[in-house]
Amino acid sequence: MKSVVIKFGGYQQPTSIHTRAAARFGEIVKSRLGNRVEFELIADVLALGRGSGDLLPMVERSELSCCYISTVRLTTAVPDFKLLELPFIIKSRAAIINALNGELGGHFKRRVHASTPFHIGGFWDNGFRHFSNRVRAIRTPDDCRGLRIRTQMSELHGEVFRQLGFEPVAADIKEFVAEIAADKFDAQDNPLTNIYNFGVHRHHRYLTLSGHFFGASVLAFNAQTYQSWPPDVRIAVDAAALEATALQHQLAAAEDAEIMAKFDARTNEVIRLTATERAAFVDAVAPVVARHRGEIDPMLFRHIEG
Repeated sequence: MKSVVIKFGGYQQPTSIHTRAAARFGEIVKSRLGNRVEFELIADVLALGRGSGDLLPMVERSELSCCYISTVRLTTAVPDFKLLELPFIIKSRAAIINALNGELGGHFKRRVHASTPFHIGGFWDNGFRHFSNRVRAIRTPDDCRGLRIRTQMSELHGEVFRQLGFEPVAADIKEFVAEIAADKFDAQDNPLTNIYNFGVHRHHRYLTLSGHFFGASVLAFNAQTYQSWPPDVRIAVDAAALEATALQHQLAAAEDAEIMAKFDARTNEVIRLTATERAAFVDAVAPVVARHRGEIDPMLFRHIEG
């Protein structure tokens, strides 16, 4: 019997929590299926000259069987993902992970299945996003004014940052990593895992723990490929996706503290906002939230707001 080939793509280094979870996925599939499956982990497509934005098209073209990628890459096809792009809406990591593991995640999976060529095997935790920059400490919205900030490929993120006074520049992480040491970007936002693992902290002295967005990623399969696998292969893949997702969540929950301990106070200034300072940011972006809230099914908010 011909073996099933599963190619898993990502865009991070071997030590990252995403790559470790992806490797665990492969281990589980191999342990369940043995020689019936060939597993290949292409951990970092950036090293191959590709961008993170190439991953979903690679899955769609069956160059890859699956990948992890930010939900912002699917918002055009699935507008309900805007829920995860509204600033300061998600306040609890545990609550959003529970929601994505439950009814909210089920809703998103059905929308993706109906509107895209992808099958979602789980939602991964990319952490709360924070500001870093090379110019000055950011404690108030006024401190953002005039700074060129690299953003994800999200129109809504760009709108939020313009509201704060930033000058947003959308760029793939590949371009950003290549140019972070140059002067194209003054600032950026990322979870701590990316700020450290992509070396942003070596170029940006100031890190503001703003937590303005929560980043979620999808574990996305080519749906046609997934459906073509024999039932026992799909069962093994589903089990592996579930366990790898649980591991990824566990690693993500622990990693913020680990990374904070690695920053050197001589080269990085960490700004922890007071409740009053944070409220000023919430108030500043409230008009953007108000404009877009009406575009999202009100029932979805009950999953994240209690």
